[in-house]
Amino acid sequence: MPHHSGCLLCGAELEYFSEQRSLSCHFCGATTSGNAHCVNGHYICDSCHRGSAQDVIELVCIGSEVRDPISLAEMLMKHPAMNMHGPEHHFLVPAVLLATYAVMKDLPREEKAALIRKARQRSEDIKGGFCGFHGACGAGIGTGIFVSLITSATPLSTCERGLSNRMTAESLLNIARSGGARCCKRDSLLAIFTAVQFLEAEFGIVLPARKEISCIFGRLNRECLEQDCPFHQEKGIRLCRSGG
Repeated sequence: MPHHSGCLLCGAELEYFSEQRSLSCHFCGATTSGNAHCVNGHYICDSCHRGSAQDVIELVCIGSEVRDPISLAEMLMKHPAMNMHGPEHHFLVPAVLLATYAVMKDLPREEKAALIRKARQRSEDIKGGFCGFHGACGAGIGTGIFVSLITSATPLSTCERGLSNRMTAESLLNIARSGGARCCKRDSLLAIFTAVQFLEAEFGIVLPARKEISCIFGRLNRECLEQDCPFHQEKGIRLCRSGG
């Protein structure tokens, strides 16, 4: 949970140094010179501290070597620039999937960066409130963006276009089945889990996504489903695939 005083990550007291030290950023992993961290050792570089949510997602995902998209998504969700709800989640979903996919496929950093930047550009077309006003959650569409990018799909593609649309459809189905008013954290996690299943079934690529989590964002969401949420108090996530 982000904190507004002390350490932005844990709320602990900050410790200042008389000399600059080489410190590794908790979010993007970059090693820079700094003169403070919290007493628990957390340090956030200036780029991650002052950037917009989209800037932070892009920076962290390009530099990340994490293989679990759920862990990467949860870490980014805790960043103070990330709102409880908002269109930044439409970029978060394809970004973490591309970041972990690139690590598993050992893609060059330049190729990984190019894919993530394209995902950011495409996600900007998905406005806030799409879930209710257009009947298509932006997090679910984000998984379609992910598959479109890894298959180089275009409107004239055959198999690739079909896979991209099926990916979006399966994500939206699982999001719809969860019920309730929108929760960008819940819907993003559902979309990521659905994409992990789809990637294994259709491409034979296994992303080691953690299956059980305990949501820490419920008290920030007035529409929280509480016990009815699949992520409440470490419930095991159960998803349905439309193919069976």
